[in-house]
Amino acid sequence: QVQLVESGGGLVQTGGSLRLSCAASGRTVISYALGWFRQAPGKGREFVAAISGRDSSTYYSDSVKGRFTISKDNVQNRVYLQMNSLKPEDTAVYYCAARSAPWIATMDRQYDYWGQGTQVTVSS
Repeated sequence: QVQLVESGGGLVQTGGSLRLSCAASGRTVISYALGWFRQAPGKGREFVAAISGRDSSTYYSDSVKGRFTISKDNVQNRVYLQMNSLKPEDTAVYYCAARSAPWIATMDRQYDYWGQGTQVTVSS
């Protein structure tokens, strides 16, 4: 089993930055694909970014491409999401997820483990 715990959320003004962190425990996730999803009030869970467990290649949704960066630290067993140029529409609960396979996936049902989420609020 893998446990995931997110941190780093908060309130920021439009144009600001935040860095989310997700700590994995229980087992190493070095070979797992890792992803970030978000869910805004009244909306479904949306894919944000993912990083491969094979070659650390990355993939982003069109809505965050060029503004967000996903990275991981295999020694610390952590995954990060650097969010720059934040917009009010980025306001959501952000979830870290791990997939028991190295290949990137963009659908939430393809992930096996989830964190509890961290709130990001961008004020206009």
